[in-house]
Amino acid sequence: MAGVVPKISFPSSPARISGFTSPRWPTCKFTSLSRSTLSRASLSVRRASSASTISDTFSRLKEQGKVALIPFITAGDPDLSTTSEALKILDSSGSDLIELGVPYSDPLADGPVIQAAATRALENGTNFDGVISMLREVIPQLSCPISLFTYYNPILKRGVEKFMSTIEEVGVRGKSLTRLVVPDVPLEENESLRKEAIKHNIELVLLSTPTTPPERMKEIAQASEGFIYLVATVGVTGARASVNLQLQSLLQEIKEATPKPVAVGFGISKPEHVKQVAGWGADGVIVGSAFVKLLGEAKSSDEGLKQLETFTRSLKAALP
Repeated sequence: MAGVVPKISFPSSPARISGFTSPRWPTCKFTSLSRSTLSRASLSVRRASSASTISDTFSRLKEQGKVALIPFITAGDPDLSTTSEALKILDSSGSDLIELGVPYSDPLADGPVIQAAATRALENGTNFDGVISMLREVIPQLSCPISLFTYYNPILKRGVEKFMSTIEEVGVRGKSLTRLVVPDVPLEENESLRKEAIKHNIELVLLSTPTTPPERMKEIAQASEGFIYLVATVGVTGARASVNLQLQSLLQEIKEATPKPVAVGFGISKPEHVKQVAGWGADGVIVGSAFVKLLGEAKSSDEGLKQLETFTRSLKAALP
């Protein structure tokens, strides 16, 4: 009869999918699905429920009792096409947030592995515009957020306002690129950067190190957006044989000073490292040089991407 809507009864007990509550639909029978079909379906659910900010991501993980896996790779090494595929693989293999380094000729905070990657990328013609163009295409295909890691000089060269508006535009389109790490700007000198970041809805993540005085650490924690990047060791990035034992007390100290999430990076390179750091109370673990080395030393892009997937899954399996 026209205008009559059939009544459908649902069970009172709701189903939970990826943290969301929805009613159970009437039971249906399905034919068996291939692994690739199930993987695509799972990824679609993750995309639908992905957080819009770093803070949201960490809050969701905390509710689930999980620690964030945060890989770092250098854009353009060996080329931007491979970078695009690497981002997709990192995303589908369990990453919760991905740091993408913009290659720069004088990366003071980086060790030899990431320096070499940046040099190769620049020699291959990678530049900021190319990185942004690649991100415009790939970000809509990702479920986890991207954090751009860049030094201050390229921002100044482009103009702070123009730089921020550019990455905001990419983030709005892809709902994923609205966070930024700039390692070489001290707290006292980043006021203009922070103002433009706030203006353009960008979370500016700040770093604290083992040599940061307690009072300054509290100031950094208060000013940092999204999470606090805790540098695990004195010096530059690079794989280490073991984790700095001082890190445990540093984590306790900074977590007593702020309720914000704390992610640990520099020198973290093995599944046993991420397990140890997570056990000490880190909310996230950042792994950089180990990923960059895999892509940089692989005999081919395909081989590097396969190794990237295997390594990512091994790190994810070591975390809660």
